[in-house]
Amino acid sequence: MAICTSAFGAAPDGKVHRPLDRSARVFVAGGHGLVGSAVRKELGREGFTDVVAPGSAELDLRECRAVRDWFAATRPQVVVLAAARVGGIKANATRPAEFLSDNLRIQVNVLDAALEQRVERLLFLGSSCIYPKFAEQPIREEALLTGPLEPTNDAYAIAKIAGILQVQAVRRQYGLPWISAMPTNLYGPADNFHPEHSHVLPSLIRRFHEAKESGARRVVNWGSGSPRREFLHVDDLARACLHLLEHHDGDGPVNVGTGTDLTIRELAELVAEVVGYEGSVEWDPSQPDGTPRKLLDVSRLTALGWAPRIGLREGLTQTYAWYVENLGSDALRH
Repeated sequence: MAICTSAFGAAPDGKVHRPLDRSARVFVAGGHGLVGSAVRKELGREGFTDVVAPGSAELDLRECRAVRDWFAATRPQVVVLAAARVGGIKANATRPAEFLSDNLRIQVNVLDAALEQRVERLLFLGSSCIYPKFAEQPIREEALLTGPLEPTNDAYAIAKIAGILQVQAVRRQYGLPWISAMPTNLYGPADNFHPEHSHVLPSLIRRFHEAKESGARRVVNWGSGSPRREFLHVDDLARACLHLLEHHDGDGPVNVGTGTDLTIRELAELVAEVVGYEGSVEWDPSQPDGTPRKLLDVSRLTALGWAPRIGLREGLTQTYAWYVENLGSDALRH
């Protein structure tokens, strides 16, 4: 079964127009996580009728033989590799061995199995942490491997860089039009709100909500609050994934973000406002800040005709409503 309705051919700038066959079997690896759930939802909205996303209990992507057997039996025609072990600054800094090992195994197993079955179209999702700690801002894709990484998440970053290089190697050796995308900091419904393993935005939502509920007079956050970060709603990323699969073919990664950022202090104040917390917001500068700034240059993606739709306040309000609605349920990872 063909996966597209037009002949494939990449222009020199990487632009293509190749609509995917909506009846093609699409495997969303990590399909029950933050990104994977949004990708599955977007594919459903766009009319895809054969989307498969086994959970980790059904298919452990760290197990090589299991993954190869599953690919041989299922034979997906399109793959979105969104599976990863992820976490915030504390989780990355305290468990680097697991972040390196698990992510390398997930990636190698899925990419090798996809190659074995000659999957025609594959999108590998990395992270903006692949770029050097002091990269020129906004960060262009060409900054990859031009300087040292942020030490608090270097293990995760190295794993993701290896995934990018494996995709490039497959392109060079086998000619398959596989691509990579590097999203900025993500948030949205189905995020991980664990007090130790979550990223900064869901961590702030949980912290301020619990402070409001308990009547706490102050909330103390890690670091100085001065680092600047960019945040993208996961539904916007899901739209970008499909857009790239249908409109891009190129060797290097493509940044996915909003092109705007704010300080962590400004973010905390916005979260407190959305949550309705009226106490004091304080900072502990003895804790690490991480990379000073991490703003992506998204000109390569916008040139392909994509732009984000969900503003930060709107997305925060939506995400907080989902968090409150799912408190105490199995949907909330806490």
